[in-house]
Amino acid sequence: MIRILLIDDEPLALRQLEMYVSKVPFLERVASCHSAAAAVPFLDKTDAMLVDINMPDLSGLDFVRSLERPPLFIFTTAYSEFALEGFRVNAVDYLLKPFSFNEFLTSMERLKERFEMMRATSPEMEILSFRTDRRTVLVSPDTIRYVESMSEYIKVHLSDTPEPLVVLYSLRRLSEQLPSDRFLRIHRSYLVNLSRIRSAGTGSVILDDGTQLPVSDLYRPALKAFLKG
Repeated sequence: MIRILLIDDEPLALRQLEMYVSKVPFLERVASCHSAAAAVPFLDKTDAMLVDINMPDLSGLDFVRSLERPPLFIFTTAYSEFALEGFRVNAVDYLLKPFSFNEFLTSMERLKERFEMMRATSPEMEILSFRTDRRTVLVSPDTIRYVESMSEYIKVHLSDTPEPLVVLYSLRRLSEQLPSDRFLRIHRSYLVNLSRIRSAGTGSVILDDGTQLPVSDLYRPALKAFLKG
């Protein structure tokens, strides 16, 4: 059973979500909230959220960004221009209003697939999930060698696959999700797994596979602190 939290400032939209959720056997509604602030007390017993993007005071996007470890979430909105931003913060899906029950059910099946994959992995592994090419890829942080920012995308270079994973995601957001004692931003465009560093010079580091990455002045003190520690 997936415990789901509904957040929408429009009463009619919220009632429709409640009706749709009641028809899906693997969903259990935790609460229905008219604002992000009202939803906060329910987060500790929530597996997933349906969040409207356009809400007063705090938008759905800003609400998700404010959470250190958000539950799985699906955005709902009447404005298609927010789709790109939604997937950038790793939304499971994006429902464009008005949507039918069949569209809702398809989205819930995607949610169920993601939920079951995450539940099947060990929590100690801190598994990350990325959406790419309409599929979900699970990544263990230990396999990440470094991450490269490419405007709206990131390129995740892994030790166990020859080709990097290209994902619509923010480098800043990923750096917040990864453990700070194991990963470090060394440049505005690069985040590195500290265990992969084999040598460091004044303006660059060399990784265990021979890759050389630049270190900018802004991030050099933090790298020096790690190397001394």
